[in-house]
Amino acid sequence: MKISFRLPYYGPALTLIVTMAILGCTPAERPMPSVTVPPSVTVVDPLWPMDVPEPDEPDLPETPVEPETEPGESAVMPEADEPAEVAAAKPAVDELPAVAFGNLVEIDLGLPAPAFRGTPVPVDEPNVEKPRGGPRPPFLAPEGTANLALGMPVSASDPDPAAGELDYITNGDKEASDFGYLELRPGTQWVQVDLGRRATIFAVLLWHNHAEARVYRDVVVQISDCPDFIEAETVFNNDYDNTSGLGVGEDMGYVETAEGKLIDARGVEGRYVRFFSRGNHIDEGNHYTEVAVYGIPLEQSE
Repeated sequence: MKISFRLPYYGPALTLIVTMAILGCTPAERPMPSVTVPPSVTVVDPLWPMDVPEPDEPDLPETPVEPETEPGESAVMPEADEPAEVAAAKPAVDELPAVAFGNLVEIDLGLPAPAFRGTPVPVDEPNVEKPRGGPRPPFLAPEGTANLALGMPVSASDPDPAAGELDYITNGDKEASDFGYLELRPGTQWVQVDLGRRATIFAVLLWHNHAEARVYRDVVVQISDCPDFIEAETVFNNDYDNTSGLGVGEDMGYVETAEGKLIDARGVEGRYVRFFSRGNHIDEGNHYTEVAVYGIPLEQSE
């Protein structure tokens, strides 16, 4: 007997699959197309990182900011662990005492009488300061300052002075005179005063021959602990062209008057004071009427 059946129609593809399933057939496997998946890439701009956490900065102590000050003023900054109110109570730098010897007082210089009126300036002499046009301001120095050169021994580069005696320049007589001064021979000469002991020197006062308005050349003043001046501190030098070989001076020449030349010694310490000159604009003579050295002996200041 012949058996026949009829499959329902599901379309060509489905009908083929159903038929093969009934007959026990397995369809040939087709290889699946390979698909390459690109790896995940993160693009980072090296100048502007994205989503990259910044490292934590270490805790550093804050740097104090110096307050703005006007020109010429000083500011005191508090220390690192110092409360601000404590620092504010401290005096400013310019309020601290500048001299450790005590209060400044006016020193009586005992000036001589003027020998002439006015202060004419030689028109042909270079490097000469203009006249002040009035009296010199008072000389202030620490209390206890005195003329340490008064009556002290004097030596000189010229063993045979042309006129006068060496002790003339420390005998206290400052008056202008035709006979009361020491005269050394032409050329660069010096006189030297031994103060007897080391001292802190605040000022030097020097009178050449002030009977007339002379300008002395190559005036140099030095202070030393050694009588031979192997090492010395120069406190005044108006030898602008170094004619005397002691170095180029930066100070101005000046016209002799009864006030003398007051030189700031800036507290230099020493025992010996030496005064140089090389003639004057009128003649070649080196004249010295009086010298004074104002200071305080170191034993007293200590």
